[in-house]
Amino acid sequence: MKKVLLTWQASPEEIVRVRSALPAGVEVAAQRAVTAFSRFDATYASLADDAHDADALMGWVLPPGILDIARELKLISWLHAGCDELDFPTLRLRGIRVTNLRGANSTAVVEHAMALLLGCAKRLIMKHRAVVEGSALPLYQDGVQGLMLDGRTLLIIGLGQIGRGIAKRAKAFDMKVIGIRRRPERGGDHVDAIYGPSDLLSVLPSADYVVLALPLTSDTDQFFGEAEIGAMQSHAFLINIARGNLVQELSLFQALQEGRLAGYAADVWWTYTNAFPATYHFPVPSRTGLHKLPCVLGSGDQAANVEGVVMRNLDRGIQALAEFAAGKPLTGEVDLKLGY
Repeated sequence: MKKVLLTWQASPEEIVRVRSALPAGVEVAAQRAVTAFSRFDATYASLADDAHDADALMGWVLPPGILDIARELKLISWLHAGCDELDFPTLRLRGIRVTNLRGANSTAVVEHAMALLLGCAKRLIMKHRAVVEGSALPLYQDGVQGLMLDGRTLLIIGLGQIGRGIAKRAKAFDMKVIGIRRRPERGGDHVDAIYGPSDLLSVLPSADYVVLALPLTSDTDQFFGEAEIGAMQSHAFLINIARGNLVQELSLFQALQEGRLAGYAADVWWTYTNAFPATYHFPVPSRTGLHKLPCVLGSGDQAANVEGVVMRNLDRGIQALAEFAAGKPLTGEVDLKLGY
C-alpha cells in the first residue's frame, strides 16, 4: 500500500489517526476543503487529483466517475453498513476488495428499532400530539389504546447482528420471536422459530409486529409488496430499520390509507432512480406523502447517529486499512457476489 485517500474533509487529528495505524511511508491524502452541506460530502472534482494513484479509499461517499480514474485502487473501506450504493459489477471485474461497518453500530440501530417498535405499540405520535394540542383522547377505544408487547409475536426478517439484537431485546419484553433468514439452518439466538424466505407469506399472518433488518440487494429490492402486506393482519405494524427500497411504497401507502395495516415506522426512506417526475423536484421521504399519515412514525437515518459514532466508524475503517496493509484477513469484508 502506497496511498490512502480519505473521501471527506478530514481534520488534522483524523489524518494523524489514520497515518499512525499504517506502515511508515504510506501517504494519507484527504479531500480538499470545498463548499458543501457537510464535511462528509464529496465530489468528483474534489477527489480526482488524488484518486488516480490511490491504493485505498476510505469514506462515506464515492462520487460517480472516481472508480473510472482510480486505476490503482485495491480496497474501499466503506464507512457504512449498507453497500447498495456501490457499483458491484465494476468492483468484481477489477478485483477491488470492500469492507464495511457491519456490526460497528449495531447496538445503536437495535435500540432505535426498539424505540420505533414501542412508539408504534404505545401510539406515541398520537398521544404526543394530543398533549401539544390540549386534546382529550377517548378512553378505552380501539385505535387509541396502547398495545402490548408482552405475549405478542414479533417477526424479524433478517437475522444478522442487528436482527439478533432486536430478538434479544424483544425477549426481554416477553414477546414470541420468529425469524426469516436466507440460510435458516444457521439458527439464531433468542428466536423461537426460524424460517427461510420461501416461508414468508405463511408466517406473516401470525405476526403482530414485523421488523425489516436485512440488506438491500438485487434480490431484496422492492421484495415486500402487495402480497406480503396483504398477508399481514390489519392490527399489525411494519417497522423498517434497514433500507426504504425494501418495501413497495404505493402498496404500503394504500394499505395504510385503507386501514389494512395498523401502522408503519421507519428510519429509512425511498431512493428514487429512473423516476418521473425526477426526485430532485421532490426532496421528501416519500413521493406518496406516506410519511405524513397519522399512523406513520419516522426518523431520518438517525439510528446510528449516537455519541461516539464518527470515531467508532473511523476506527473500524482504519482497522481494515491496517489489515490490508499487513496482508491479514479483512474484518467486515463484503462478499461482492452477495452484496453484503
